[in-house]
Amino acid sequence: MIKNNYPGKFIVFEGLDGSGHSTQAGKLIDFLNDTRQKTKFGHTGAQITKEPTPNLIGGLISSQLHHDWKSSQECLQLLFCADRAHHLEKEIIPLLERGVIVVCDRYFFSTIAYGSLDIEERSWLLDLNKNFLLPDATILIKVSPKMCMERIYKNRYGVELFEKEESLAKVWENYEKLSKEFENVSIVNGEKPMEQIHQEVTEIISDKLIKLG
Repeated sequence: MIKNNYPGKFIVFEGLDGSGHSTQAGKLIDFLNDTRQKTKFGHTGAQITKEPTPNLIGGLISSQLHHDWKSSQECLQLLFCADRAHHLEKEIIPLLERGVIVVCDRYFFSTIAYGSLDIEERSWLLDLNKNFLLPDATILIKVSPKMCMERIYKNRYGVELFEKEESLAKVWENYEKLSKEFENVSIVNGEKPMEQIHQEVTEIISDKLIKLG
């Protein structure tokens, strides 16, 4: 993958469905955009984004995840990567060029972790992502598959394509493997109270920004 040499920093949140990664990404944005933090780290602001995106290709992906249409798993993962390429070109990189901190809710770890459930050639999935930008920090939220499913059934009306406990257990194994293969990955216990998780995340990111500054 390509190292980030832009003025802005690129932070990614990953985790199983129901792990709370989206909540923690939003809380980090609020922290980074606090006036004191902007002054401390010398950045021009922070902006959140997510994958799949709400754009055309991302819409096709979301429709398949919600069972509105069906394709092969290879087709789905190619769509994820096409969405990511467009996302980087049109949103993430332009923000980084301006010195903005970009916080992305899901990125290429999800392609590998979830895609490997049905695609045996893991190397193919890795190759699809090899020319994309490497995050400066990846926060991987760890929550047991059982707890994730409990949260999903409690908070949502429908269950998405990958949201089954057995599948999530395999996905987490893939996430852990990736955390050992790539740099700047921190695993955070997502079963703690929300504010404790946020505190741990802010400490990790603050330390990372100081080192990168």
